[in-house]
Amino acid sequence: MGRDRSDKRKGAWWKPSSTPGRIFVAACALLVLGGFITAGLTLKRYLERDARFRVAGSENIQASGLTEVTRAQLLPVFGEDIGRNVFFVPLDERRKQLEQIPWIERATVMRLLPDQIRVSVVERKPVAFTRHGQQIGLVDANGVLLKMAAANMAARHYSFPVVTGIDPGDPADARRSRMAMYLRMMSELDAGGAHNSEQISEIDLTDQEDARVLMPEQGTDILAHFGEDHFLERYQRFEQHIAEWQQQYPHLASVDLRYDNQVVLDMASGKETAEASTGDSAKPSAAAVKPPVAAKTAAGGSAAKKSKPAQTRKHGAGKHAAPSARSNSARSNAGRRNPAATDRPSAVQAAPASEQGG
Repeated sequence: MGRDRSDKRKGAWWKPSSTPGRIFVAACALLVLGGFITAGLTLKRYLERDARFRVAGSENIQASGLTEVTRAQLLPVFGEDIGRNVFFVPLDERRKQLEQIPWIERATVMRLLPDQIRVSVVERKPVAFTRHGQQIGLVDANGVLLKMAAANMAARHYSFPVVTGIDPGDPADARRSRMAMYLRMMSELDAGGAHNSEQISEIDLTDQEDARVLMPEQGTDILAHFGEDHFLERYQRFEQHIAEWQQQYPHLASVDLRYDNQVVLDMASGKETAEASTGDSAKPSAAAVKPPVAAKTAAGGSAAKKSKPAQTRKHGAGKHAAPSARSNSARSNAGRRNPAATDRPSAVQAAPASEQGG
């Protein structure tokens, strides 16, 4: 029996078999835990009261990446943090507040001990001009509207089309969807290193299924309906035939390109509307003058896409700021101008069908 007792192994020190031993180990654990908690609270109190960790003033807030946003616009976000301990500045909340500034797309906020706040921002990049009445602004790829003084726009030498139909009251998703169509159109037109988008003056994106493009041609503006796809193909068709169409129809105001083998040509107010073929022939066929209807293919079948009821369009007389897509005197002088630097009349308005002349 004595031999059996000597063969028994002792348990680990932190797992005693006796009740007094277990009580002792538990008491030691509580004592160590209490020590850690006390040390943490002491350190927290020290950091709170130590003046070295207080954000003394605005000079303690560093900012990088600012181009269009000024420090004067950024500093009010941190107004409550002046005099506060740097450890108690709510960094995530401040980041979200910074991203509410229209020009700021992304922001990063971090502490820089002992008493600094470092801010890094990524600003939005404009991709088009916008026009609301007489006001010219900018818009980015997500449909966020951006304000900039006309003098600054002129100094930046921006060269974009003017986009209409992007209104501040529209939902963010609707603005983003319209700009996605705009960017897809620009990408298709400039595929392969081409610069066809430079010929475009103004794009109306009000209808998300029809990009209506204002094209300066021979001293006048032609409204071209590009639909929502096949932008390069329709642009090439327009460029191939526009001179002949204008020669044949001197009062041409708009061209509907949303059909496979034909286009609908609308005349200026009080003139006629014609339907022309764009098949293999180099010259558009002279069709009988008639009211706007769904175009037919050259073979006589229905067009691939149905047209909405067409309306005669007339040129408005009002002036507005818009970039010129190319010189009215020669197509070789291509290139948009900054709308902050020049005004030219190019308004195209829709008129009721009842205004169409016989």
